[in-house]
Amino acid sequence: MNKKMVLFTIGKLLKVESILLLLPCLVGLIFSEKEAVSYAVVAVFVFIIGTLFSWKKPKNRNIYAKEGFFIVGVSWALLSLFGGFPFMLSGEIPSFADAFFETVSGFTTTGSSILSTLSHMSHASLFWRSFTHWVGGMGILVFTVAFIPIASGRTMHILKAEMPGPIIGKLVSKVHVTARILYVIYTVLTLVQIILLIFGGMPVFDSILNSFATAGTGGFSMSNVGIAGYNSAYIDGVITVFMILFGINFNLIYFFLIGKILPVLKSEELRGYLGIIAVSTILITINISSQYSSYLKAFRYAVFQVASIITTTGFTTANYDLWPMFSQVILLLLMFVGACAGSTGGGIKVSRIQMLFKHAIQELKRIVHSRSVTSLEYEGETIAPKTIGNIHAYLVLYLLVFVGSLLILSLENIDFQTIFSAVATCINNVGPGFKAIGPTGNFGFLSDLSKLTLSLVMLAGRLEMFPILLLFSKSFWKT
Repeated sequence: MNKKMVLFTIGKLLKVESILLLLPCLVGLIFSEKEAVSYAVVAVFVFIIGTLFSWKKPKNRNIYAKEGFFIVGVSWALLSLFGGFPFMLSGEIPSFADAFFETVSGFTTTGSSILSTLSHMSHASLFWRSFTHWVGGMGILVFTVAFIPIASGRTMHILKAEMPGPIIGKLVSKVHVTARILYVIYTVLTLVQIILLIFGGMPVFDSILNSFATAGTGGFSMSNVGIAGYNSAYIDGVITVFMILFGINFNLIYFFLIGKILPVLKSEELRGYLGIIAVSTILITINISSQYSSYLKAFRYAVFQVASIITTTGFTTANYDLWPMFSQVILLLLMFVGACAGSTGGGIKVSRIQMLFKHAIQELKRIVHSRSVTSLEYEGETIAPKTIGNIHAYLVLYLLVFVGSLLILSLENIDFQTIFSAVATCINNVGPGFKAIGPTGNFGFLSDLSKLTLSLVMLAGRLEMFPILLLFSKSFWKT
């Protein structure tokens, strides 16, 4: 392992975080809040640590697969650790386990919270909570690769380790240009949403924070009632559309913007993603129609919750714990499905599910026609056996983490639906679950052991298992 390059890159990332911490500091100064000092102190501290790590530029600046996974796994843990310091230093979240959980939930765009009320939170901390969604949505390493020179080559390994999905491709020949294009699209879409929300009567500060949370498919809100507090069909509609947009593979959005419509129309994943949203919305609308004054109102709440859950955003405008069990089961299944690969959404991803389904059909045909030779195709290309193998490995690790975490949370001795949905919502980076951690609940009542366990689960889910779990492998540490 190129240890010097690993330390140098982590140092660069910490310096980026120190600069980002100045933004909530600025917000605190604008609102004359004493919490601004906490963010300034932590920013200076993190900058010093980052400078010590990146003081000397290594001669060998190549990053290979091993370095890429290590950098991503360790960096996300450190960024979350230091990102929680202002909460503790200001006294707004004094507990380490709580502050770490809240920050991990922010960076991983999960949106699960330990806070029972947000009324005591400063504008600086509210900004930082939502801003971590925006930074973590596309990935802080992707941002760094796009705008700050790090390695002399092979930075694709960083994108592969951080970007969600079974297959990662470049839009153009150079990786840093690809990353830059993605971030420009991401930023422009965020700005458009901010403008549309302001146009709908939402306060400017609220519009910025809710757009950050939507873009990163995170779900942290300005208040405990969330988006429901605005009681606006227009706002619900705008956020619904943008949640769905940010759940689409950004490569397809890029192709659409440059006029290459055919790849967008041919995308199997996009058709599957939109189809699942449409079918789920129709089924839930019919199922909950008796609870609302009209089918239109039932549709409004159904499509918002469906879009929020499948994109793993986690916003809520209705207490779906009161909906019929049929609708609740659909939402639970959508937590696992997730959004598209190459988006800011979490979950298993539509593309993985489609490829596994095709692979299952292929194996059934082989049983009947044992001598037949067929290739597995997806999105017009032949899928390599290695890709299917990686998907199987991912699912095995996913199940191991899920079951192990479920066993640890069972020590809490609370109802099964709560602990099952707690693990499901954290590993898929969704946000709210059911029962005690549902739309009107939070994770604050859990023990520190459960909170720290779920924090690791969120990190593993966001980075799709491998970068985090490899850190616990003995063979990975051998030079």
